Amino acid sequence: MHDIRFTPDELSTLREHGVVLFADRVIFDAQPPMPRQQIDAVQALCAGPVPEALLALWQQTAGGRLDYDLSLEMNGNLEAISWNELFWNGSDGYHDLQGWIEHELELAKEAAEDGGKPSSGKLTHLPFGGFEYTDRVYAVVEPGAGHGQIVAWKKGLPPAWTHALHEDSVNTIAPDLRGAFAALQLDEDPLAPTSDYFSGQTLLGYLDDRHQDHGLDLDLMDKLVTFYCHAVVDWRTPLAEGTLRHHPSIARVALRHAIAADDAGLVAELAASGVGFDGPHQGSALATDVAVGHGAFAAAAALVRAGAPVAADALRNIDGQIAPELTSALLANGAEPNVTAIVKCAACGAPASAHLIADACAQAGIDVAPAFVAERDAMLLELETTLAQMQDGTHGHYLGQEGLAERIEHLQTFRL
Repeated sequence: MHDIRFTPDELSTLREHGVVLFADRVIFDAQPPMPRQQIDAVQALCAGPVPEALLALWQQTAGGRLDYDLSLEMNGNLEAISWNELFWNGSDGYHDLQGWIEHELELAKEAAEDGGKPSSGKLTHLPFGGFEYTDRVYAVVEPGAGHGQIVAWKKGLPPAWTHALHEDSVNTIAPDLRGAFAALQLDEDPLAPTSDYFSGQTLLGYLDDRHQDHGLDLDLMDKLVTFYCHAVVDWRTPLAEGTLRHHPSIARVALRHAIAADDAGLVAELAASGVGFDGPHQGSALATDVAVGHGAFAAAAALVRAGAPVAADALRNIDGQIAPELTSALLANGAEPNVTAIVKCAACGAPASAHLIADACAQAGIDVAPAFVAERDAMLLELETTLAQMQDGTHGHYLGQEGLAERIEHLQTFRL
């Protein structure tokens, strides 16, 4: 529980600025309470009663936005759930509560028809939050043991999305809404982030705008931010106490921090404390996959030294100037050589690693030269096309024009 309390006047002021507190979490861009008539209309479409906690939420705000982290196991993956929106009636686009209800009723009708059964016209799962069309959060409104549970649905992505879910999946967040809000957390301190994009960024921007342009008192804003930051996961205390290995979900947050900060020392400390590195870390990707893909090469090397598993396709994730020592370690611990990795290393300006992988490909019986030419030419065409699109203003890319040009030059000058 938070030890920060807000006076009725402070809560009223926050309400004026579109901020509502519910179950120890911050809702911003918050709508007015849902009118009784609208609540009754939703209730009339449900197979059972709308859960008490959801009614309590709607009596404070019909909807708004959230800015927290949430991860769930789904089909063997560890998936980030984007629960950024609380739907409300009258919203444009993906936030619209009534639109999602109609969508669910139509799906239920189609499913009933496909099964040769009449449709009840009632919801068993009430959609009330999520993110666009990829993630949705439901309250179970069907009478029975599961009533009131909060479940998440995530859309499967095409096979080209490596390590992502490839089929629609569902899992329970919590037995009730307050428990689901408690599951919302901050993996990183938004006041001291390790990356350019982090949970809290949107809320902090919103509050800054309310202060700068709408007169939100700075002291009250700071108090709210302190309250919000109570959701930051504390992995340092159990690490110092030697108990982190008993809390796998918290240990994963610590490992995410180590990778994001490329902190080899922290990886070694986690290993020494008994934290395991097995299993998925992001989607289906192992921790070593994530570290290599993010260019956290010091952390990746520390993970390999600590005995973390290395996936067979780990070298396909290379997107930076990987040192030959790490490349050799990955090859020696399970990574399989492939021509795509040769081309990626060459493009990233890591010729020594490219040659190591090429040698390993040859030892594995791969006819490297023609395969390399085909892969290289395909990547060159893709990079040159993207650069031209950036130059005429029709496309963006995380590398920028200079980074794209540099990779093109590396590929053009590399020789096997």
